[in-house]
Formats: sequence, structure tokens, C-alpha cells
Amino acid sequence: MELIDNKINPEKCIIIGIGRKNSDREIANEHLDELELLAKTAGAVVLDRIYQELEKPNPATAIGKGKVQEIKELIQQNDIQLVIFDDDLTPVQTRNLEKEFNVKVMDRTGLILDIFAQHARTNEAKTQVELAQLEYLLPRLTRMWTHLSKQYGGIGTKGPGETQIESDRRLIRRRIQKLKSKLNEIDVQKEQQRKGRNTLPRFAIIGYTNAGKSTLMNLLTDAEVLVEDKLFATLDTTVRAFEFTDDFGKNIKVLISDTVGFIRKLPPNLVASFRSTLAEVRESDYLILVIDSSDKKFAEHIKTVEETLQSLKIIDKPILKVFNKIDLIQDKHDLEQLIQSNPDGIFISAQRGINIPKLLREMQKLINNRVDYFKLQFNWTEMQILSQLYSNWDVINRFDEEDKIILIVKVSNEQKDKFINQFSRYIMDIINNKSVINIKDSNNLESNTTKSDDNIIKNIIRDTRRDIRYVIYSDHKLTRREMLDEVKKFNYNSLNIRQKPGTTIEIYTNDSR
Repeated sequence: MELIDNKINPEKCIIIGIGRKNSDREIANEHLDELELLAKTAGAVVLDRIYQELEKPNPATAIGKGKVQEIKELIQQNDIQLVIFDDDLTPVQTRNLEKEFNVKVMDRTGLILDIFAQHARTNEAKTQVELAQLEYLLPRLTRMWTHLSKQYGGIGTKGPGETQIESDRRLIRRRIQKLKSKLNEIDVQKEQQRKGRNTLPRFAIIGYTNAGKSTLMNLLTDAEVLVEDKLFATLDTTVRAFEFTDDFGKNIKVLISDTVGFIRKLPPNLVASFRSTLAEVRESDYLILVIDSSDKKFAEHIKTVEETLQSLKIIDKPILKVFNKIDLIQDKHDLEQLIQSNPDGIFISAQRGINIPKLLREMQKLINNRVDYFKLQFNWTEMQILSQLYSNWDVINRFDEEDKIILIVKVSNEQKDKFINQFSRYIMDIINNKSVINIKDSNNLESNTTKSDDNIIKNIIRDTRRDIRYVIYSDHKLTRREMLDEVKKFNYNSLNIRQKPGTTIEIYTNDSR
């Protein structure tokens, strides 16, 4: 049973919100604004919106009897074809309302599923959407929809045909099991693909739908991901290798992925169906949370994303908060206030390429904060093993002595166990990154560092022609001030250093753990 994507004229609809007594009306209007945007994305024309406050929803019709009558009159007067509720309806409520209105009635979940059905492009996305739709429709089977789908088609009928669903519930359940098996196979294939590329740092771009994730992805990687001003324009995960240059000319290669956007009240069965797509987020090392800073509701959007991550048990991952679309903020004072209120934020415009170098620097910092430095010793007869190291790992320095070779290798936390298992007999020391000073980052220097110190550091970097890394050892643990003094006075021509294009200046001690 394949998804059906009917091309029809825009359907006239009304949208309905329900709130508790004395609830915040402004928030309710914002939620209806979002529902209207969802309806438009699905291809409907919203003619009116209705909001009702109740102590609790009516178990039979969700709304009160008077409001049911009011809506019936609106439907008759305006030739309405579709009624959409912002909250989920029970199967009983849906059936009762359709009998009253004699038109299709959908809830928020059904609408989102319909949008996903329209936007599914790949076989994987179509499989995931069909599974979610069938699980949603199974308890809602009714003969009335057969009549409506023949009469109107359109929104809410994209997907499994209703006559087939009615004919045999067991057939639907078998189809669900078949789709689940198919997705399990996809999971295995994707896991193998991830294992094949797990030596590179992985970033996942996440965020509320329509925040500009795909635009940022395209800017960074030239991935040509579909960009539309619609909700859920992107359903499939796109993974690309992405290479950028750090402040000293070193090429840093990472994997970056763009995936489906989050939204308030994202249907749980949809989250479950898209587990293989969302696995890219779960398996990533770092998250880039893209926020539409021009949207007044961005704080609520951040909360929604954070709650979704928690529900997926994606916790304790480093997150870069990227406030996108700053070019759309007209009031300079609003932008300044936004920056002051979010000191850890990165403020960009992916559309116009504003402040992207800042984002890259912060990505670089995340990577550098999750590495260890290994000191290894080899005999001169073990050149084949050295060759493996140079081919597969980041060798940052080499010291040749009469009877041995000393290498310094940078290893990510994720790869540390693998590295230790492979080279344990050669490891002399492990130097935790907390004991490393990266001279290029002035934020790491003591607060009493003078301006002249900073100039000296810049001069040293310039003298190295941006392509030599200097590693200085000490028999005791140095203070940061001592390290700075050491950098100022060393004669790099007397050091046994290895030149490697595009690296930085670092200092660490050989007794740091």
C-alpha cells in the first residue's frame, strides 16, 4: 500500500484552538498562528479561526454545543471543506464532529502527518511517514471518511486509501510490521555507514522547523539541500563532509548533518517512526542549535527543542546556540538586547553569510576541548607502525633521538579507547587537554596578561609562517605565566621540531594528567 499524493485545489478551512479558563490569550493566538502556517503548508486556505476557553474539553466533541452550532453555520455560509483543531482529538470526538459538520475534521497530529506525506522524497522518508500514518489511523477507522475522501480528497487523505484500511484491520497491522522491519534494515545500514565515518568529529544541525537549518547547511557544505519558506521542507537527513581552516591555516575536517525540524507537540508516533533519521542527532558529537532570532517566540522554540532532545534521551552533548536571521531584526536596540541576554550565543545570518567565521571558531573550540595528547615512543625499526599513525591519526609533533622516536598524537575522546587498544605498548604519557594552553586563543591567558604579551604571541605566530607547531616540555608543571615567559624566550631553531602545514602553537608539560 503506497502513499497517495493527490494534487487538488486549495481547501477552505477553519482552525480551532481550545484553552483552559483564564489562560494566556496571547500565547493562544501564537499557537493558532503556527497552526495556520501548518495549514497553509499543507495547501489549505484558512478563512477563519475560533478559540474557546473551557474548564475541560467536552469528551464527545472537544468544544461546547453552542460552539459546534456556530461552526456548522460558518461551514454552510463559506463552503468550508476542512476543520482543523490545534489539539489532538480522540477517535470518538473526530467521528462525532464529522457527523455534525459533514466535512473532514483533523487534529494537529493528522495535519503534521499529512505535511510529512507531501514532503517525503526518499524511500526511507516515505516508509517512515507511512508507518506513522498507519499507526495514527488504525484506531480512527471509520466508514464516513470513505465518503469524504471520494467527495473531496485533499488534506488528510494523502496516504493509505481509506477503503483499504476499512476492509481489513489485520492487513493494516501486517503492513505496519512490514514497515517496521524495513526501517530496522535501514537502521542497520545507516549504523554501518556511521561506523565507516566515525573517525571525524560529527556535528548535527538541529532546531525548530523553518529556523534556517538547511540554509546554513548549504552555506557551509554546498550540499544543495532543499530550502523553502515552509514548515518541514526537509525530512531526510543530509550528511556531508565539511572542511574549514582554523586561525592558523590548519584544515579541520568534520561531518555535518541537517535533519528534520522540531515543532511544538511533535507527534510521538512520528518521532518513533523517524528514529533512523534522528539517530544522526543521537550519534553526533556536537549539536548546532539554529534559532530564528527574528521570531518573537524563539524562547518557546528553544524550550520545545530541548524538551524533544530530552524525550529522545539526547543529553549532555555540547551545544552551540546559533541565533540566525539577525539581518531581519530591524531595531538595533532589539539586536543589542538579544546579544546581551544570550552571552553564549553566536549571532549570524546564514542567508547573507554574516558572522560565519565566529561560528567556525566556536566549532573549532568544541573539537579542541574534547581531545587528549598522547606521547608515544618507537624504535627506529618500527617505521611501518609510524606510517600507520601518520596515515590514520593526527600526529602533531615528532622528536628524533639517537635510539628512539617520540611522537605526539592528538586523539578525540570518542577515539581514545580505540587508539589505546591499538598502540598501548608504545604510549609513554597521556596529557589531558586541560593542561594544554593554546596560544592562539587569548581567552585562555591569565587576566593579568598585558597587551605587550599578546603582541609578542602574535609576532611569534607570524614568525612561524603559520605552518609550524612548537611543543615545549618541562620537568615540572608550569603556571600559565611561566609558559608565556617560556614562549617569549625560546629559540625555535634549536628545538627538534617537525614542520606540519597549518598547525598551531601549543605548550604542555610532561607530568600533566
